[in-house]
Amino acid sequence: MDINGVSAIVTGGASGIGAAAARRLASKGAHVVVADLQEEKGSQLAAEIGGAYCKVDVTNTDDIVNAVEMAKSMGPVRVLVNSAGIGWAQRTVGKDGTYDSAANLDAFKKVIAINLIGTFDCIRIVATAMSTTEPMEYGERGAIVNLASVAAFDGQIGQAAYSASKGGVVGMTLPIARDLSAIGVRVNTVAPGLIDTPIYGTGEASEAFKANLEKGVLFPHRLGTQEELASVILECITNSYLNAETIRVDGGIRMPPK
Repeated sequence: MDINGVSAIVTGGASGIGAAAARRLASKGAHVVVADLQEEKGSQLAAEIGGAYCKVDVTNTDDIVNAVEMAKSMGPVRVLVNSAGIGWAQRTVGKDGTYDSAANLDAFKKVIAINLIGTFDCIRIVATAMSTTEPMEYGERGAIVNLASVAAFDGQIGQAAYSASKGGVVGMTLPIARDLSAIGVRVNTVAPGLIDTPIYGTGEASEAFKANLEKGVLFPHRLGTQEELASVILECITNSYLNAETIRVDGGIRMPPK
């Protein structure tokens, strides 16, 4: 699928993997809406890539609709990258045997609301807009890429909420791809492993921490780069025969229990 001149929406696009994806899409001629809560970073990136920034909380349907309408004004809406997400770690049961020390249920619900329900809400709203665009060759109207995680398969101790949310994204990839085949929209999911992002910080302590993480990577023995993730995201969008797949990009790592 040729994305030159089309509109693309990238949630969580102001930083990390989302920003890398936004840059890669823009480099191929797409008009990118950076949909994120981080106004300063989002606006700066949008200016850098010739796109637009829209303040979006993916738990708010009206925000998603606003991003879609902005994208419509820039060109036919044919691309969605769902990169917005949060993490949370807590053991299911506390150490003192009291009910109050059990895992925080509100935190669990928040992770699911953002990572899973937010992803689905973006899909249903953006795909609705895609359904009204003119079909391209072979009836194709657009492509959607979701960001999951290897935690969907190899969840570690304390990752129940995060793994459940990302496992849900993986689990709904095929049925949604089947749903959206009726309108010519493909759906794929990318599951990153350990990616070198600003979340690890900088400095000597940060480098030592990352060096320890790298030990579990099969090959190459390093963390992945945001650009490597972005290239796979782009392939999922532009390769018109790639559909209903979840692709691990992780250097062969299988996460240990902790």
